[in-house]
Amino acid sequence: MCRFQEKKLISSGLSEFSDKRILMLQGPVGPFFARFAADLNYAGAVIFKVNFNGGDWIFSYSDAFADVFNFSGDLQDWPTYLADLLKRLNIDTVFLFGDCRPIHEASKATIRAHGALIGVFEEGYLRPDYITLEKEGVNNNSSLPSAPDFYLRQPKQLLPTAKPLGSTYGQAAKWGMIYFAAASLGQFKFPHYLHHRRLGFSDGPSWLLSFWRKHNYRRLELNVLPILTGRQSGKFFLMSLQTRGDAQMSVHSRFKSVDAFIEYGMQSFAEYAPSDCLLVIKHHPLDRGYSDYTQLIAQLVTRHRLEGRCHYIHDQHLPTLLAHARGVVVVNSTVGLSAVGEGVPVKVCGEAIYDIAGLTYQGPLSNFWHLAQQERPDAALYAAFRTYLIAHTQHQGSFYKRLPDVSYTSGVLWADHGLIASHHDEKNTRRESRKNDSSSEIKRSQNDSP
Repeated sequence: MCRFQEKKLISSGLSEFSDKRILMLQGPVGPFFARFAADLNYAGAVIFKVNFNGGDWIFSYSDAFADVFNFSGDLQDWPTYLADLLKRLNIDTVFLFGDCRPIHEASKATIRAHGALIGVFEEGYLRPDYITLEKEGVNNNSSLPSAPDFYLRQPKQLLPTAKPLGSTYGQAAKWGMIYFAAASLGQFKFPHYLHHRRLGFSDGPSWLLSFWRKHNYRRLELNVLPILTGRQSGKFFLMSLQTRGDAQMSVHSRFKSVDAFIEYGMQSFAEYAPSDCLLVIKHHPLDRGYSDYTQLIAQLVTRHRLEGRCHYIHDQHLPTLLAHARGVVVVNSTVGLSAVGEGVPVKVCGEAIYDIAGLTYQGPLSNFWHLAQQERPDAALYAAFRTYLIAHTQHQGSFYKRLPDVSYTSGVLWADHGLIASHHDEKNTRRESRKNDSSSEIKRSQNDSP
């Protein structure tokens, strides 16, 4: 069973970090960590930053950072460098994005040995209106309990309605292009950096291809939704794919690749699913410029004699698909949790925080095809789980697009919203004072800029 997480890392507001000394490692692409540092700085914290590539560096120029360091060594040298930094700066809190990235995997033991708190950001478990922040780890490294009774015993809470964000794709793409371009240009300064995915200008064609495919798929798949919500309503299983290279695949599942998951699902469907059902395989929208499984799926259709029973789709409206699906099959995607929320039976083939008896089907996939309609999620358990999830791990907002009418620089709604706005001038004065003190304590390296 997972460890019990007593309270949210930021439970009563950013004022909890007043007078804390914070180190930020790698964040999401874009300026979020710099903006978050500004919020923390106004609340009274002293913040430092480490860059690992040119993309990190270009978004680290902020007055909120007391000092910025560029690490250009080998991954094997990083723990020693980090241990020295934590001790020298007297760090008590470390924030990072994605605990399965190589540089962060190599950081956790050192941070724990130093005795600092680890705050891990990740994309929201409940997208698109939330981001995730947990102590120590996220996804299958989360401290969320896995016992259904734990959530059902929780006291009832009334949560505020989330402020709608709208689409964040355009902003995420913009920050991504700037980040990866800067990372490519800065490779001479960070020659040993190991990223968790392809990095550099080679991504440019993929970004352009993604935009083209989005509009092309919309044209080619114009009749897909009417068919699936019409005569095929309730007669298809939705199989949702992850992005290629996602840690959810490589770390939190037994599948070596998305290809392997596709083959596993199609073979099981061919052998065990009712003959009057369809398998609809949905591509991940953020992976459309990088991967195309058309040929693989066509080969598997022929091999398993699934002609007319297997369809490969792309940018269809997910909530509508879920409303008409007989069941959903995922590795560990947040699509699965969305499906649970819609009352749709779900089979998780990897490891997911919501793979809990009463929410998802616990038997083998081979049986799920026939038993799905008898295994609908428990609505009361889902409500309790969702409430606990929001109260303990989620914050309203996005890494890429700021919420409107929020006083925080980050655009994320932390618990004590309004505090920063009302004390803005006072905190600015304190920030300058702390910055001057830190400058005398730590001299920035003259060769720290690529």
